[in-house]
Amino acid sequence: MNRTLPAAFAAILLAAPLAPACAAETAPREPYGIALEGLAYPYPVHLLPLVNDGEQLSMAYMDVMPAQPNGRTAVLLHGRNFPSSYWAPVIRMLSDAGYRVVVPDQIGFGKSSKPAGELHFDTLARNTIALLDHLGIDKADVIAHSLGGMLGVRIARAYPDRVAHLVLTAPIGLEDYRLYVPPTPTEKIIETEDKLTADGYRKQLQTNYAIKLPPDAITPFIDARFNIKGSPDYPRWLRAFVSSGQMIYREPVAHEIPLITVPTLFIMGADDHNAPGRPNAPEALRARMGQNADLAKALAAKMPNARAEVIPDTGHLVFLEAPEKYNQLVRDFLGR
Repeated sequence: MNRTLPAAFAAILLAAPLAPACAAETAPREPYGIALEGLAYPYPVHLLPLVNDGEQLSMAYMDVMPAQPNGRTAVLLHGRNFPSSYWAPVIRMLSDAGYRVVVPDQIGFGKSSKPAGELHFDTLARNTIALLDHLGIDKADVIAHSLGGMLGVRIARAYPDRVAHLVLTAPIGLEDYRLYVPPTPTEKIIETEDKLTADGYRKQLQTNYAIKLPPDAITPFIDARFNIKGSPDYPRWLRAFVSSGQMIYREPVAHEIPLITVPTLFIMGADDHNAPGRPNAPEALRARMGQNADLAKALAAKMPNARAEVIPDTGHLVFLEAPEKYNQLVRDFLGR
């Protein structure tokens, strides 16, 4: 496998220059705002006003129109540790194929509002459907990654008539983490996350996600998280970030996946063994967690219209690590 990224991808990953890894860890960081002010996205960002649990919020999203429309829309759902700008190569691929591409930052993430209340998948699902309603989109192909895969499952279950196809890209939530990990108080997680350094986070991404990308390609993800630390709103961001982790733990979707009726494709990295909360699990149980490719194949076999594809020598960021194979799988599946 080619371990380097195409030059075009490196240029558009986050629409910003990539600093050398060593410089990223030692140079002073200019703070981003709590809505990632200071981080450029590859396409214009719009805001949708929302009310969640009585709180006035704004949901950020990109809405990319193709030059030659095919009449279809794709909605991209991001993961927990990544701004939606990381979808840039997939946005380009789908737009070139004629799709209108809608890419939201979920409430609590990216350039969207960070709520004071707790995050819930049902709320995020309603917000996403509200965005489609606002844009006049009746039905869309949903392409989701990581935590976005759990949200994609909830959307497909709650609003099956709004989903034409579901692509679950290295999703988490294929198992119920409560079976392995004891509950952890929010304040304890906040304390642990606050102590994490940029270098520690880089190692965490490389280890937990088995990322097969050059170090410089990971640097924008480090910046997207740690440049917020200098913001006066950082405590609010941190609480929202930790709430998203508690949402993963408290609101499993693994039991719902076999009930999905819309056509579904799992695209898994063979080396992706990401399992949120594994460090907190008893040592005897840790090895059982994160067998994600096998879990995807077993779940697909239980579903009425699903299959799983496993891409060798790739980790959690499979659509960036093996773009040609990933793009071909998506185009073929959506074209069915």
